[in-house]
Amino acid sequence: MTARLDATFAALADPTRRRILSMLLEDDMAVTDVAEPFDMSLAAISKHLNVLTNAGLISQDKRGRVKWCKLEPDALREATVWMQSFGLFEPVNLDAFERFLEGELSEGTGADS
Repeated sequence: MTARLDATFAALADPTRRRILSMLLEDDMAVTDVAEPFDMSLAAISKHLNVLTNAGLISQDKRGRVKWCKLEPDALREATVWMQSFGLFEPVNLDAFERFLEGELSEGTGADS
């Protein structure tokens, strides 16, 4: 279990890999499509994809001549369970948080006065 968690968190530590995962939330993508928005070589993107694959966060399969990437939806389950065991990750009400921030900002600028 520890090795899988280490691989998951190591994969998530890189902003490029997190962005790739976000892109794959929408749908499966060809490797060339994954690489398109990045200013790096296809070989560099392939290295990132291999890290994500080795961590079990995505799978890759070849369909014809095109290699496709797919998000593995249950891959983060173990990491999520591990984080929740600390009891620190309770859901945040973003609307209430936004209202709080707006109140703090308006007090700081004297807009309420």
